[in-house]
Amino acid sequence: MAGTHCPLFVLKEDINMDVQQLLNIVWTCISAFLVFFMQAGFAMVETGFTRAKNSSNIIMKNLMDFVLGTLCFFVIGFALMFGGDNPIVGTTGFFNPTSIDLQQFKDLTPGVFMIFQTVFCATAATIVSGAMAERTKFSSYLAYSALISLIIYPITGHWIWGGGWLADLGFHDFAGSTAVHSVGGWLALVGAATLGPRIGKYKADGTPRAIPAHNIALGALGVFILWFCWFGFNCGSTTAATDTLGSIAMTTNLAAAASTLVALIITWVRYGKPDVSMTLNGSLAGLVGITAGCDVVSNYGAIAIGAICGVVVVAVIELLDKKAKIDDPVGACGVHLACGVVGTLLTAFFATGDSLKLLDITRGAFIKAQFIGVAAVAAYCIVGGLIIFQGLKHTIGLRASEEEEIAGMDISEHGISGYADFPLKSDH
Repeated sequence: MAGTHCPLFVLKEDINMDVQQLLNIVWTCISAFLVFFMQAGFAMVETGFTRAKNSSNIIMKNLMDFVLGTLCFFVIGFALMFGGDNPIVGTTGFFNPTSIDLQQFKDLTPGVFMIFQTVFCATAATIVSGAMAERTKFSSYLAYSALISLIIYPITGHWIWGGGWLADLGFHDFAGSTAVHSVGGWLALVGAATLGPRIGKYKADGTPRAIPAHNIALGALGVFILWFCWFGFNCGSTTAATDTLGSIAMTTNLAAAASTLVALIITWVRYGKPDVSMTLNGSLAGLVGITAGCDVVSNYGAIAIGAICGVVVVAVIELLDKKAKIDDPVGACGVHLACGVVGTLLTAFFATGDSLKLLDITRGAFIKAQFIGVAAVAAYCIVGGLIIFQGLKHTIGLRASEEEEIAGMDISEHGISGYADFPLKSDH
């Protein structure tokens, strides 16, 4: 046709490339949106597993995790994570992340890659809120949430996903058992230990008191949301519409199911009745555990990892509560820290032979790399967490006053109850 600049035909290969790129973009966007919705899941779990007088406060914290995470990661965090090829930390793109060399983003546009990484960053920060619930000052919470997104998560993320030294070593964490969940878990542990337990949590002799969740149904809804969105978390980490999506979805689902069942059986045997909250945490434990290796283990390997995580989550939650006297209202440390570590290490043991060939690594070297990666991230997060939480404790203050805690964070921090039309049972 005269006057047109469009070719009458294009090569079949070019068509296929264009279609594939669009599919990759669409799939990664959908996955990012699912991971964003995990914020709602975490909010429901944390709200349901704690007391009614703190519900609005917890919702606000989960909201601000995403708000602060988005802004902080955009201006500083993304550059620290992906800016340049320095093995320790990113060095380019500060305040202008789109200026970074985008060749590493493959077929994705910069915006797609950035939004996908942003929602992951916000997830890491959110993990901390549950362990420190019901007694943390809102102002301090905002400060450390911002710092996690600014400097903690991006630097370890650079080591693992940004072309840093752990990636060069052969460390494998496909979707973030360590990069997201263990990072959040280590910070949660340090934060909860620094804060101390809630008022009334322990008797004079050190025996723990149960502080019942105010709405198990809400917590269960959160777990179902998280389980659903985890398919975006794990399958989306391909950042491509590939034929591996189905197998990753299967390993993710099988691990969660196995962990749930094992946690249920353990609590049934130990307590005489199947514990609802622990079983729900068992679901999350399996999801966290399989996240590192969902792309390299078989279906039965996933079941094994999930089953082990079901044992680990119950044991660690009980250990922290009864022996260590660390008050973690929602079991975040048992779920995200313990199972993030265990899942990352088990990846090396359960990776299939074919996967090892694709990764071009021997099993012995793989095991070594996983242990080094877990230890390095732990050291960085513990030191960084101590600096942040101790700094806040000795400056603006980390913990609410006794009067504020007893009244509830909703009233003391926000001047409104999450259940304004319902009389709330007094805890004291």
